[in-house]
Amino acid sequence: MTRADEGMAFLLRYENVAWYEDGQVRILDRRIYPIRTEYVVCKRHEEVAKAIADMVTQSGGPYTAAAMGMALAAHEAEGKREKELIDYMEQAACTLSHARPTTVEKMKRVVEGSMEVVRKAVESGECGAALTRALADHAFQRIDRNYQSYGLVAKHLADQIPQGGTVMTQCFAETIIGSLLKECRARGNEIRMICPETRPYFQGARLTASVACDMGFDVTVITDNMPGWVMKERHVDLFTSAADVITMDGHIVNKVGTFQIALAAWYWGVPYFVTGTPNQAHPDLESVHIELRDPSLAMEAMGTKVTMEGVKGYYPAFDVTPPKLCGGVVTDKGIFSPKDLKSYFL
Repeated sequence: MTRADEGMAFLLRYENVAWYEDGQVRILDRRIYPIRTEYVVCKRHEEVAKAIADMVTQSGGPYTAAAMGMALAAHEAEGKREKELIDYMEQAACTLSHARPTTVEKMKRVVEGSMEVVRKAVESGECGAALTRALADHAFQRIDRNYQSYGLVAKHLADQIPQGGTVMTQCFAETIIGSLLKECRARGNEIRMICPETRPYFQGARLTASVACDMGFDVTVITDNMPGWVMKERHVDLFTSAADVITMDGHIVNKVGTFQIALAAWYWGVPYFVTGTPNQAHPDLESVHIELRDPSLAMEAMGTKVTMEGVKGYYPAFDVTPPKLCGGVVTDKGIFSPKDLKSYFL
């Protein structure tokens, strides 16, 4: 079987995203990669939820971790009777899907897919270890289909990049970054990447840049206060990001800092394309909860405190980019105007 992660960077191989095996879920700790390559090993589904909340895995990683966490929950529940089993799995699904508040609706779709496997298994009487294997396989098939889907997204996004072009990213768009680079390589387009560092977890510097470097592309890291100037000086051709939520009215909720780069792109006439799927559970911004994380993280860099005692921190995890600043929403079905996202579902 040819897996969709073939040719991807180490960080994007399935086993290094999140992987269930022998009663545990192993997750590559993205908080410290590539400085160190270590894994967080979870022996309970609650530990998987905590790993998601603690940012052990980010971008698309939490969704795979949640699906693998459902397999782990089934392993914990082996021996339970039908109703007790379903109740246990529904509670696990709730725990995993609510690990981070901004992505609850998207995460619910992941765990509901696992629950469909559970219900079918109960109906057919194939529970116990067979259910655990079925859920682990479901999680594997989910990430493989996701990578295949982003291969289509990458083709549409690659169409917007000139030969030898320069692309600025924000945070870590994970699958689309690996898929885009893979597609550009297949086209003979050796693009250049510029990655703002993305404090306080430095996902751009550690993760996006590592993927680009691992796949043999020219990549440069800049600090988070440089994008506006660098965009002009380095002749950036395109700015792209993923999104944690794309509302049906075209607002883009993504890692804090996306809005200011989109503003700079608009000023310089650089197109901004976001990748992802419009979310019907979020008709507008009223339905979105912006997560506030530990403010102390804004006052440190990779664990080193940089402020005087008494100084306060503030850390909203996401910001909102209005539809007027976005040139298009790139999906598996093509590129849609942020003002016409209903067409995606027709």
